[in-house]
Amino acid sequence: MGLLRLLVLALLASQPEVVGGAETVGNSSEGLIEFSMGTFRYFELNRSFPKEAILRHISSNVTFLIFQTHSQYQNTTVSFSKTLLPNTSGTGTDKGLVFTLRPEHSVCTWYLETLDAEPVQNVAIPLSYSERDPIPGGCNLEFDLDIDPNIYLEYNFFETTIKFAPANLGHARGTRALPCDIGTGQDSRWRLQYEVYQYFLPEKDLTEEGLLQHLQRMAEVPQVLANAIKVATLTANDKTSVSFSSLRGQGVIYNVIVWDPYLNTSAAYVPAHTYACSFEAVEGNCSSLGRVSTKVFFTLFALLGLFICFFGHRFWKTELFFVGFIFMGFFFYVLITRLTTIKYDVRLILTAITGSVGGIFLVAAWWRFGILALCMLCVGLVLGSLVSSVTLFTPLGNLKIFRDDGVFWVTFTCIAILVPVVFLGCLRILNILTCGFVGSYSVVLAVDSYLYTSLSYITLNVLKRALSTDFRRALTSVPFQTNDFIILAVWGMLAVSGITLQIRRERGRPSFPPHPYKLWKRERERRVTNILDPSYHIPPLRERLYGRLTRIKELFQKEQPAGERTPLLL
Repeated sequence: MGLLRLLVLALLASQPEVVGGAETVGNSSEGLIEFSMGTFRYFELNRSFPKEAILRHISSNVTFLIFQTHSQYQNTTVSFSKTLLPNTSGTGTDKGLVFTLRPEHSVCTWYLETLDAEPVQNVAIPLSYSERDPIPGGCNLEFDLDIDPNIYLEYNFFETTIKFAPANLGHARGTRALPCDIGTGQDSRWRLQYEVYQYFLPEKDLTEEGLLQHLQRMAEVPQVLANAIKVATLTANDKTSVSFSSLRGQGVIYNVIVWDPYLNTSAAYVPAHTYACSFEAVEGNCSSLGRVSTKVFFTLFALLGLFICFFGHRFWKTELFFVGFIFMGFFFYVLITRLTTIKYDVRLILTAITGSVGGIFLVAAWWRFGILALCMLCVGLVLGSLVSSVTLFTPLGNLKIFRDDGVFWVTFTCIAILVPVVFLGCLRILNILTCGFVGSYSVVLAVDSYLYTSLSYITLNVLKRALSTDFRRALTSVPFQTNDFIILAVWGMLAVSGITLQIRRERGRPSFPPHPYKLWKRERERRVTNILDPSYHIPPLRERLYGRLTRIKELFQKEQPAGERTPLLL
């Protein structure tokens, strides 16, 4: 009888349909990893040495298992059998398999390998669930696995999208799963709800150890609820897809918890992570995201902004150039990006040139026409746009109503226009506030080109919205960590200092300088009529330029022979 029991256990251990995961126990061969239920296990995979993992002593009240394995950026393949089949194996950085247990199962095995030339560091864990718990991915119709608990992640510069298969209700061992598409009542999968969670890694943490450690906080339901932020709730009628704003170089872990409100039970999908960049790219990888052109552009922009922050109202024309640069540069960059495929560096150079032209044009318009209302409208709209961007940067911007482009841009424009209207009776205060807040924010953008900060997404999210029509569906939540608090304090300190300094300096002075063209015209007439003025005897500008040009030409002419020379007769 004892021999028969050993044979049964051996047959169960050799079945290709089982899965498992975590912690070595006792003596095992070099290619065998033994796991314990609910315990994480680190291991290294090599292409030449695939591994076989085993989980023993599975409790009889466990109905199904989810085994998951994670690596940073190198792919790992996990399979029910040594022969890889599409519906029994998965390959990726965050992969898991579901195995529904039969009454006789007490041991599970699975197989791990990698095709990467370099060794792959992994962390894995098997998790158990009962018959009352919903089965993640139990109603999969889109992906290869029969039951797919994985979260599929795609990203580009603008957005990161996660997709997952619908879940099904749990069932006891030895019974068939409930049909997925028969009936929509409370006794079917349509009663299930999905909660999407987001977890941010520490800023600029690109280490493998850090990622694998933080992934352990996103694998089980209690840990997800304690550590992550819930960003969306979906019903069975909603599309199982959620988009987020891409945060290049910032590690983010996503997970979905499926909840059965009737039984008050839940289960977690396999968490997925991304940095919205590639570790293996030759150019623009995760370790070197900042381009040289971006750093040069925003460094010069920040120097000008810092000057405007403290001296903008006194140097009125310089401030007008700054405001015109922002206006023309923003609209030109959006236009050239949407209509052409020019490289980024070229676009940035053309934006700098066009923005400078816009600044010069606004200064020239003030010099010639002197319309203060027009200039202050531009100044107020720049401050209003920043206020509007800050407003929509808050959780208010993630409301469903703002996923409509019309509602978003109308709200943005109304807030931007409201600011100059509010300060219509005190234009000098409006101008000084614009100098302080907008000028100091340029320093934040410059810091972001060297060190990551979430505050740059105040304006970057608006730019993404203008560039991509698909960005309207993205949730724009960002981390707010130590670096961001420090940079926010610096921004506030610069803004308050600049505003206070300019208000004290301009006390008792005229609110704005007089019309430059009228001053120039009056001065010219005074010089013409006043012969005692030394400037009256100065030749006109055209004659002075012609005289200097003549003297320059004489420098390049050869000396002509003067003929016979005789001494002076005394």
